Amino acid sequence: MHRKVQAALIQLVVGKSRSKNIENANQMICEAKNKGAKLIALPECFNSPYGTNFFKEYSESIPNGPTCKMLSNAAKENEVYLVGGTIPEEDNGKIYNTCTVWDPKGELIGKYRKMHLFDIDIPGGITFKESEILTAGNDLQTFTIDNNIKVGIGICYDLRFEELAKLYRKRNCELLIYPGAFNMTTGPLHWELLQKARALDNQLFVFAVSPARGDKGYIAWGHSQVTNPWGKVIAQAGHTEEIVYCELDFDECDKIRQQIPTFPQRRTDIYDTILLNK
Repeated sequence: MHRKVQAALIQLVVGKSRSKNIENANQMICEAKNKGAKLIALPECFNSPYGTNFFKEYSESIPNGPTCKMLSNAAKENEVYLVGGTIPEEDNGKIYNTCTVWDPKGELIGKYRKMHLFDIDIPGGITFKESEILTAGNDLQTFTIDNNIKVGIGICYDLRFEELAKLYRKRNCELLIYPGAFNMTTGPLHWELLQKARALDNQLFVFAVSPARGDKGYIAWGHSQVTNPWGKVIAQAGHTEEIVYCELDFDECDKIRQQIPTFPQRRTDIYDTILLNK
């Protein structure tokens, strides 16, 4: 069975014009498709500047807002699976940081709301509190691409929580995709390290897709990255706008799981990771 997938991570420059952000994303999706990508992922907050003072202003409904209409059309016209980064979503008076997933027919097949909100205070580094405006999501989200390859979604700060990744592994995921925007304090320290840890712990591929680095406001680290199930970085961007291409061979998941069978060796008679109230 053919278990290889051509993928692209699009590291976008994000400005204050929603329409320009959306159009730029659309153009780069087409470029990635023309170079062979079948699975394409966008970064966190690709249609909006990242900041608590922007989330409400740029929020829109899903799937009826202008950003979702572009994503649906782009997925359909290019016949790709499209992980639509994240956008601020408005629903019943609440604002969420939400990732949408679209199939090659342009149908919405998944929606994940950021589960762990980014509330941190690093003296001399960065202070940020998403919970001032955002509401946390409560549900996992998976989708399936060719040959029953299952993919799980997280967003940025979710990358720090091994329990979430383990729940996805228990659902037989072979790829986790995290649209994210680590900053200039945590990015150099933890961005690459956390992806390697999630990939190696759970014996799967990890994507982390960042906006390109700007020079005003919240400054993203960039360096969108693909990590394989052995914990090896197989593709990585710099900090400017670019598309990262990679070929994923999901036989690698099977190999490491057979050769180092940590998952069936877990002592679930003593400990386990479980999803509560579901």
